[in-house]
Amino acid sequence: MTYDRQWVADAISKIEADFNRSADTHLIRLDLPKLDGIGLYLKDESTHPSGSLKHRLARSLFLYGLCNGWITRDTPVIEASSGSTAVSEAYFARLLGLRFIAVMPKSTSQQKIDQIAFYGGESHLVDHSGQIYEESQRLARELDGHYMDQFTYAERATDWRGNNNIAESIFDQLKREPHPVPRWVVVGAGTGGTSSTIGRYVRYGRTLGQGCELCVADPENSVFYDAYETGDCSVTGTKGSRVEGIGRPRVEPSFNPTVVDRMYRIPDAASFAALHYLERHLGRRCGGSTGTNLIATLSLITEMKKAGQTGSVVTLLCDGGDRYCDTYYNPEWIKAQNIDLAPWTSALEQFDATGLLDMPLDHKTGYRKA
Repeated sequence: MTYDRQWVADAISKIEADFNRSADTHLIRLDLPKLDGIGLYLKDESTHPSGSLKHRLARSLFLYGLCNGWITRDTPVIEASSGSTAVSEAYFARLLGLRFIAVMPKSTSQQKIDQIAFYGGESHLVDHSGQIYEESQRLARELDGHYMDQFTYAERATDWRGNNNIAESIFDQLKREPHPVPRWVVVGAGTGGTSSTIGRYVRYGRTLGQGCELCVADPENSVFYDAYETGDCSVTGTKGSRVEGIGRPRVEPSFNPTVVDRMYRIPDAASFAALHYLERHLGRRCGGSTGTNLIATLSLITEMKKAGQTGSVVTLLCDGGDRYCDTYYNPEWIKAQNIDLAPWTSALEQFDATGLLDMPLDHKTGYRKA
């Protein structure tokens, strides 16, 4: 690989100019009934140019690769992804005129595959999510390209101390709110990069002594929760997550359990029921990981209310629901997955009436089915 200094300098300038053209994402206050002094906020990451939270990560990974000398003129870029990171990386690859190949499980939504193609990227599909790593490495060797490896570099490529990362943005946008330091920030984990960034920033930003804590919501068929509970980061699973973008069958190198204060394991039925609940209150559709985040958020609000606490809770709206018309919003897909939304739909209706989420959900056992 020939290192072309001028090309790299121009590439970095293009990414920085793109960033300069982009406004920050909105922090939406969601006024649900019966919150009683608790502010609920959604950080709307769907408004990035490539449509998801992963836009921030993709920008950081490209800059990291360029500055390390791993990406230069005509370098094919390969990524292992469940979809949204690949869409965002395809966006930046097109900006730089680079070939981009996404290695993804066959279960990835068609809408995401179409978006990758829209940005000029290629989709290389494998049977199981556990195969994406080795196949990405193989393609990078074969094509003399660069394997971006979001799962290793997510927590390294992002400056967790600031530089307009998502944590800094959240805290800046809360400054004029009744409770400017949140009691909880709730995120899901795909790479672990976002939870690591926020968890470190909470400590660095001197909010630790003001009661701010980080909660990570983990879906079914993911081992992040198990690693957090047991301290064993070598644990692996046999299935892939049905919630695209979060949940992994192995503990990714970027996941740092020591910066996490609480974890919930969320049933997929709860995540998908929450999407319809959120659509009624927000007026638009969101992706599956937002539903997972919301269930954990409402569980924490329930805990706060029972303890007589007030404060603010912030979670992420990771991407829009248009990418999932064939899955989460398709009754036939839900039926084929043998998922029953009814108990959780009822529980969410009760939350509107009481402000309490009564389904049995706790951080020690993950969840118990109703």
